[in-house]
Amino acid sequence: MHFREAIPEDIPQLQLIRNSVTENVLSDPALVKKEDYEAYLFRRGKGWVCEIDKQVVRFSIVSLQDKNVWALFLLPAFERKGIGQHLHDLMLDWYFSNSAETIWLSTDPGTRAASFYCKKGWKENGFHHNEIRFEMDQDSWNSVKKSS
Repeated sequence: MHFREAIPEDIPQLQLIRNSVTENVLSDPALVKKEDYEAYLFRRGKGWVCEIDKQVVRFSIVSLQDKNVWALFLLPAFERKGIGQHLHDLMLDWYFSNSAETIWLSTDPGTRAASFYCKKGWKENGFHHNEIRFEMDQDSWNSVKKSS
């Protein structure tokens, strides 16, 4: 397993991963274009990937500009291997080293993703469209890191 920052050449694989998920499925995959990935990876924030045998199997993207997690997805065959936790932690460490603002994300209710975020210390704070809105502030993140 190799973790690194995402590069432009990763975008086709990121799109493939995003469109392969079984939870939080996009209603129309064509709505999220290559240009969106470029903007979030290189202008609005930063992203990371996990490679196994030179194949990108998971990625995360966080936006400093929007103060949110734009993406944290993996190929279904690579679930429950601890990859998501490591990418999550890389992403939040980077975010809070660059901003003291509370960060947010949203995900469908009743999913493994929602359970994952609760276990990682995110707090529910209403809804964003039809998804649960979760938030994490810097002090909470520091406490989560100390206890893990």
